[in-house]
Amino acid sequence: MEEVHIYGNNLINSEVPDLKVDIYHEKQIKKVSLSDYRGKWLVLFFYPADFTFVCPTELREMAHLYPEFQKIDAEVLSVSTDTAFVHKAWHDNSPAIGEVQFPMAADPTGEFCMALGTYIEDEGLSYRASFIVDPDGVIKAYEMHDNSIGRSSAELLRKLHAAQYVREHGGEVCPANWKPGSDTLTPGVDLVGKI
Repeated sequence: MEEVHIYGNNLINSEVPDLKVDIYHEKQIKKVSLSDYRGKWLVLFFYPADFTFVCPTELREMAHLYPEFQKIDAEVLSVSTDTAFVHKAWHDNSPAIGEVQFPMAADPTGEFCMALGTYIEDEGLSYRASFIVDPDGVIKAYEMHDNSIGRSSAELLRKLHAAQYVREHGGEVCPANWKPGSDTLTPGVDLVGKI
């Protein structure tokens, strides 16, 4: 009988480890700590590799929505197992990636990917994964995809709005497809029969 493996742990409400990573940002390569982002919302946007097919479509979409993330006091940090020098080369040579204004983190050892369970050991790459981290460094939402399936940055922005809303309005929760300005629910007040 084949042994069954269950991978990963539930990361919701766990703290992101304070790792140091190299980033390519604003035409510079520099080292940052994840704790540098404390005090604001952080979106970690893991993808498999630079110079691939689906990844530039995702990063370009994120680049177009990046000003919307910034408006609500959030930073976006894309992460792959490439080096910061490869990020620079991709940024310099791809029209789509040339639009990216957010920091691009390098994880060539896979340490960051392993810490959040996105690492594919036999490939040395990351799965497509997105994490929403609150200003205290705590993971509030995440999703992981097979690398053949691209994500929606618009949906990630919607989830970030919802995470911010419930943090600011204790006792209220956001129903399916909630968007800013929509009705929320209050557990114990809004009964299931009313929904």
